[in-house]
This record gives sequence, structure tokens and C-alpha cells, in this order.
Amino acid sequence: MMNEQLTKICTNFVSELNEAIGNQSGDSIFILVDNNTEKYCLPTLMKSEKLIGSNIITITCGDENKNVESAVKIWKYLSENGATRKSLLINVGGGMITDIGGFTASTFKRGLRYINVSTTLLGAVDAATGGKTGINFLGLKNEIGVFSPANEVLINIDFFKTLDHKNLLSGFAEMIKHALIDTREEWQKILQFDLEKIDLEELRPLLTKSFRIKERIVAQDPHEANIRKALNLGHTFGHAFESYSYKTKKPVLHGYAVMWGMLCELYLSHIKLNFPKDDLLKLKYLTKEHYGSFIFDCNDYEPLFELMTHDKKNDSKEINFTLLSDIGKIEINQTAGKNEIFECFDWFTSQL
Repeated sequence: MMNEQLTKICTNFVSELNEAIGNQSGDSIFILVDNNTEKYCLPTLMKSEKLIGSNIITITCGDENKNVESAVKIWKYLSENGATRKSLLINVGGGMITDIGGFTASTFKRGLRYINVSTTLLGAVDAATGGKTGINFLGLKNEIGVFSPANEVLINIDFFKTLDHKNLLSGFAEMIKHALIDTREEWQKILQFDLEKIDLEELRPLLTKSFRIKERIVAQDPHEANIRKALNLGHTFGHAFESYSYKTKKPVLHGYAVMWGMLCELYLSHIKLNFPKDDLLKLKYLTKEHYGSFIFDCNDYEPLFELMTHDKKNDSKEINFTLLSDIGKIEINQTAGKNEIFECFDWFTSQL
């Protein structure tokens, strides 16, 4: 049984951080940051008297640094600075930090308590909640990891003010996914939200609803044996696009890759399960207007397909997908052959 994870949007961040820390002494607290969150977010945390004497671990930002070398650096720091099973790790950052921080906390001395302070919209709705932790390995996303939820997840919307528009859009892509797997009502709210000028206060209720959708699904299926696979919508194609972007030295943001992946997988849903064409086109127009396209051609089909064969969701030689027969009608464990996947590539490159 996984411990219950509590996610909250803070109204008074420092006092709610103090409450989450509890009686932990400062010298037994370790704070993981990257060079961005160290500059922009750590000063806010250090307003807490409970963090006097705490230990700061800094790693280089960027998903390409979510690797074994960075994990070893964190473990080494914890070991050399007296961390025990009773220590606390506070991960301050986006998905890269909460993924690697959760993984290193969960494996050091077989596990110590950790809190995620999510500083990006993407991290708030995706990586920080749900208990998936991990690092990239051999060019594959999150290839090594464990299920181990944070004791608490704190979201300070003020930190989102440091994000540029592209990073806000990247996070919003995961919110679009949650709406698609939830209800037509949520899908309509998402479509009506103004993405040209993102108002963080107007975003707040949508954000709360978004991670409640995820938490509800995770509670039913913590270890992704069944319905939690719904959260993988867009990620089979999306992770291939993302991994390939790093291989070709043209990195794209995770949310953008997921957005393009959702478009491919809703097209696959349309041809296999008769997903409504009208909703497919709505997603296409939204993608075209705000996210642009992932540029590739037929020479890239084989390496993209090869990346998809390594996806963790595959149970056999076939590639596994989560598809939709309608908004909110989730069809897990769907498979597609190479010809169908190449048809999706053809459609995608012709539409965007």
C-alpha cells in the first residue's frame, strides 16, 4: 500500500511548508535544487526558520541531467553529510527535480521522507504527484525508477511567474490530457481557456481540478496495473518525439512532445475506435495555433518507431497505447502495428 499523497495549492506558502516539515531539525533536512530554482525559488523557502542549518544540494538544470551521474552526486552528498533514514529531502523544482529527487530519496538507505515543492506548471500537474520517480538511462525516458509518492506536494503559484510562456504551455498540455480522459465538461473548460495570455488566478481552479483527476486515478491503481494507464494518453508517441529530439540535438519541452503525441494517439483512436472527428480536429487546431509542430519526415519514421518499442508500457513485442473511444471513455491496453503507426506519422506531418 502506498502512503496517501497530499497535494495542495498554498495560500501561505512558508507556514504550509513549516507544517509539512513538522518537528524535523534543520541539520537533518536536505534541499535539492537546480541552478534555476536555487536562484529564483530557494530564497522564498529560506524564509522558514525551520530550514536554518539545512543542507543544499544543487544539480544542473535540464532533463538531459536527469541521469545516473546526477543521482550518484545526490546520494554521495547525502552519505557524506550524515543523512539517515530519519532525514528529510525537499525537492524544489519542476519534473526533472521531483523525478530524480523522489528516486534518490526512495532508494537512499531504502527510503527517506521527502516533500515535493513544485515550481513549474508541468511539474504540478504531472511529475510531482502520483508517486512515479525515476531517471533517464541509455537515451530512454524514465527507464530506471520506483513507485514512491512524496509525503506531501506543495504548489506555490507565485513560482510560476518565473516561467516563460512556452513553459506554461508545456504544463497546460498535461491539463488538456486530464480533461480528455475525464469529462466533456472539463474538455470544454480547457478549450475555452485563454492560452494567449495565461492568467494564473484564472488557471487556479482548472489546475486544482486537473491534479484531483490524476489523484483519483492514482488512488485506484497506484502501480499502473490497470486504469492508471489512462494517464499515459499521448505519452507513447510523445516520449518517442521527446527522446528523438534529444538524440538529434534539437530538444523539445515535455509538454509539447505530449501534445503532439496526444494528437497522434487521438488520430489512432479515430481510425481504430471511431473517436469523434470533431474533437480530433479541435485538438488539431489548438495544437497548430499554440504548439506548432514537431518537424520530421519519412526518414525519421524507423528511429521513432524503434524508440516506441522500448516504451515501458509494452507487455510484448506489440506497442501498447491508451486510446479513447470518446471524451472520458478510456480504452487501455490497445495495440497498433507498424503500418498503423506510420499512418499516424503520415497524418501528423500532413496536418501541422
